[in-house]
Amino acid sequence: MQNTLNFSDLLRLIDERSAAFRAAVAAAPSLDVQVPTCPEWTLFDLVQHLGGGDRFWAAIVGAGPADAPLAEATAARAALEVPKEREALLEWLAASTELLLGALREAGPERGCWAWWSPLQSPLSSGGVARHRVQETAVHTYDAQLTVGAPEPLPTEVALDGVEEFLFTCCATPSAWPHEPTAFDFHATEGRSWRLTVDADGARTTSIPAPGSTAGENGDAGDPADTAVHGTAADLVLFNYDRIPLAALRVDGDAELWGLLRAWEPEE
Repeated sequence: MQNTLNFSDLLRLIDERSAAFRAAVAAAPSLDVQVPTCPEWTLFDLVQHLGGGDRFWAAIVGAGPADAPLAEATAARAALEVPKEREALLEWLAASTELLLGALREAGPERGCWAWWSPLQSPLSSGGVARHRVQETAVHTYDAQLTVGAPEPLPTEVALDGVEEFLFTCCATPSAWPHEPTAFDFHATEGRSWRLTVDADGARTTSIPAPGSTAGENGDAGDPADTAVHGTAADLVLFNYDRIPLAALRVDGDAELWGLLRAWEPEE
């Protein structure tokens, strides 16, 4: 895991983004308002999802190495009972975050655990969970802020790590790409770039030199990508999570390839 943040950074950012999420919920006129970026959910549903996720992953991390998710954690999430009153709900949400942070602190970054992603580029470990929960919490904080009419960009340190984390966790797979081999480049205006290569061997990501830089510590990009997106790291993360459209970014090359990537569902 080529993480740009250390474990203590990840725990701090989970805590900070969770606090920002609670602040947005506290400012909402109602918990029944619809979330624009998750239109099937109300703000209450979003709170239940994030807090339930914190509790689920706390149990998963606490269980240690496993080939399947802890049955008790899965059952508890399905039967989750969440307070309806706002103050009690916010207290429940804060307690959920503390359960996750406590489990992560006790486990440390290297302890193995079950996770749903491929271990090709993101480890099945408490460190991998912490890194992904930063992004889950940050994106849902954006959802909540947007719902109350006060969206803020993702913090730069979150977003810069988040582009790579998404590609390593949500994209890396040994499943064969069902189309012609393709290279997708992601260029953050902050000066970092990544290439996602998809072909018969699956999907994997490497860091590449940013446009205008020379090859060096980031390696050699080689041939031009078939298509590329340019934007702030925050916008790249929001695009990856389908919060903003492709049109919000600058696109080079064949824009239609992004639709193929969005539609791809690799086999388990």
